[in-house]
Amino acid sequence: MISDPLAHRPVDIRFECLPLRSISRFDIPLDASPRFRARCNRIKAALAKHGSLNTYYLHDGFCRFRLTNDPTQGVLEFRFEGTLCTDSDDQRTVGGDLEVELQHENVAWLTEPVVAWLKDSVLRAVIIDFDRYIAAGDVSQTRNRLLLADLEWEQRGGFVGMGL
Repeated sequence: MISDPLAHRPVDIRFECLPLRSISRFDIPLDASPRFRARCNRIKAALAKHGSLNTYYLHDGFCRFRLTNDPTQGVLEFRFEGTLCTDSDDQRTVGGDLEVELQHENVAWLTEPVVAWLKDSVLRAVIIDFDRYIAAGDVSQTRNRLLLADLEWEQRGGFVGMGL
């Protein structure tokens, strides 16, 4: 009998999530490390490309695929970072823009077309897990936030977030 229930999960996904709407400052500290500065610039680029409404920046992402029941063969590990976008109710992921990189593999039969296919599979697997992440959150808090945003939109005549 297997005692570790996670030992045979075919896909293992972990990530840190930054709601882009939570970013209020865009300046990078002068003493920031090159690594932190690079991440800040990637987040700025994600904001410019996707906006801040219903967008989330995932970083320190990890995805492991197990193709066999033997940990010494058939395991692929990917790192990822990028943006996921949700529907207008902030309840379901509708798309993503992730940079995915193969970090480690012990698959003797691996070919380049399979690696490309698995990189795409990382995005699909992350979207499914992100929907589970959303469902585990406080849905009523999200609905209240959206209602407040709509109210502010109406009160300001549609100029929310423009400094007007």
